[in-house]
Amino acid sequence: MKKRFIIIILCTLALTACASQAENDEQQQEDVEVKGIHVEFELPKQAKVGESVLLQTTVTYGEDELVTDAEEMKFEYWKVDDEKNTVSVEATNHEDGTYSSEVKFEEPGTYEIYAHTTAKGLHTMPKKAITITGEQQENHDQESQKEEANAEHEHQQEFEIMLNPLGEITVNQELEITIKLAMDQQPYKNARVRYEIIPENSEKHDWIETEEINAGEYVNSYTFKKAGQAKMIVHVTDDTGLHEHKEFQLEVNE
Repeated sequence: MKKRFIIIILCTLALTACASQAENDEQQQEDVEVKGIHVEFELPKQAKVGESVLLQTTVTYGEDELVTDAEEMKFEYWKVDDEKNTVSVEATNHEDGTYSSEVKFEEPGTYEIYAHTTAKGLHTMPKKAITITGEQQENHDQESQKEEANAEHEHQQEFEIMLNPLGEITVNQELEITIKLAMDQQPYKNARVRYEIIPENSEKHDWIETEEINAGEYVNSYTFKKAGQAKMIVHVTDDTGLHEHKEFQLEVNE
């Protein structure tokens, strides 16, 4: 009887320890999953034509770890009524978690700017807008830089990222997402395509790797956990140095 009682106690202790370990493992896994990079993008709302504008970011990993060795940090900007002509500027790494560049806008108008950031194997690209006021200036150096940047990406101007129709999107339903890539109307093969999904009012970004099931056709599934607006950014890279992206707005129903 006494032996039986001891065995029961030992079994109970073992089960308790296993449960405790499982909870710890689950908590550690959750901590790893929510850890990501955060980019604080500083930009004035308005500036004048020809005025030097500071573009600056502070990059952190997790809650407060400064990232001093980002793999990529560059700014990409364009006028909102001329989205095909973009200019990319590499940022200076100040080795304290901050990165910056200075640019001058020679034409009045509204410009949108992406802060492309890759760090710890993750990529994000917060976007902000700035309004430039004043008279247009003639600046051949600026035009030359713009033409060089456009020439560098000329082969990408005919690049297409197409999302297959999704139909109605509902919560907790597995959704197959298919992206088709084309260059000069021909399927674009052997790319790395990732979906960055950002639910409304969420700090968490879900990254989904895809598989190329047919030439230029990339697929994976995702399940939305809550209703509302969501943003999906499709990132495309490959070994040739291609780096393209396209943003889609999605509506998730109950």
